[in-house]
Amino acid sequence: MSERPGPTTRVRIREITGSAARDRRDDLATEEPLEIRLQSGGERRTAAITMRTPGHDFELAAGFLHGEGIAGPGEIAAIGYCTDEDVLPEARYNVVTVRLNTPIPDLPALERHFLTSSACGICGSASLDALRHRCSPVAPPELGLTQEVLYGLPYRLRESQGVFGKTGGLHAAGLFTAGGELVATREDVGRHNAVDKLVGRAGLRGELPLAANVLMVSGRASYEIMQKALAAGIPVVCAVSAPSSLAVDLAREFGMTLVGFLRGERCNVYAGVERIKVA
Repeated sequence: MSERPGPTTRVRIREITGSAARDRRDDLATEEPLEIRLQSGGERRTAAITMRTPGHDFELAAGFLHGEGIAGPGEIAAIGYCTDEDVLPEARYNVVTVRLNTPIPDLPALERHFLTSSACGICGSASLDALRHRCSPVAPPELGLTQEVLYGLPYRLRESQGVFGKTGGLHAAGLFTAGGELVATREDVGRHNAVDKLVGRAGLRGELPLAANVLMVSGRASYEIMQKALAAGIPVVCAVSAPSSLAVDLAREFGMTLVGFLRGERCNVYAGVERIKVA
């Protein structure tokens, strides 16, 4: 039986400080590939291969498929680690099979997404034109955030990052209520994977859309992150760093609130300022 990889890996290192050196152990964020396979009836197909931090793999698969419009929560019959004969025992926990209760969609996206990377997100991701055909604007701006809640989000997210505290090498995404209460946190070497895990968690629990929630990410706000938030119905996305130009375009077109450079008691609001309550 193969050993299931964990979120951290322990290694021996030599630490050098000034003219002194010592050998010690260090914890690294684990990075392993995950292949997401689709199965419906007798048909099987690979949807994606992504580098990720092991943990919450089923949520990652469900969130990825939902965000790309390949399979919604109601179309997923079961998710499990693959036991196909072509999977080596040592790779068992790096291959997930998602069994659909609908036919596997014949989408060009499946070919484009055959190989994805935790560094660059999903190559060839849908453009704004394609999003207009499958996504609607988020709910009207009934949800409002006070400055106190907004400024507290980065601290609450950081406090919940258990693996980052050990390794210093992971991205995080946190789901919050409008009152600033933490709903869930997910960590991963890929910032997009962390968001997929949160969305997958909600989908598998029957909680989509997330119209009353706020997404906080530890890095920058990319187009891919905004796309995933839009597909999940999340109206507010906050980031510690900068957004990209296309992320801002997406937020403005679909009625989302986008906050960047959220650090200390300052931030930039790039879209949807009506949801931010300024005293």
